[in-house]
Amino acid sequence: MAEIRAEIDRLDRQLIALLGQRFAYVKAASKFKTSETTVRAPDRLQAMLKQRRLWAEAEGLNADAIEKMYQDLVNHFTDEEMKHWKQNTCGAEPSQGIA
Repeated sequence: MAEIRAEIDRLDRQLIALLGQRFAYVKAASKFKTSETTVRAPDRLQAMLKQRRLWAEAEGLNADAIEKMYQDLVNHFTDEEMKHWKQNTCGAEPSQGIA
C-alpha cells in the first residue's frame, strides 16, 4: 500500500508542476488579449470544456467530474489572467519624480 501511495503522490506532484506550466502560459497569453471579453473567452472556454470531456471519456473517467475540475481551474486562472491583463494594459503609474 505504501508503494501505491508513493506513486499517487509522485503523479500528483507531476500534475501540480504541469499546472504551474499551464499557468505560465495563461499569464503569457494575457499579453495578447485586447479586452476583458478576450481574456474571459467564453466561446473558447466552452470548446475547451467539451474537448476535456471527450478526453476524460476516452480515459474512462467521469466527464462531469473532469469538467467541474477544469471549470474551477479555468475560473481561477482566468481571474489571475485578468489581473495580469489589467496590469499590462493599464501600465505602471507615471513617475512622480523629475527625470
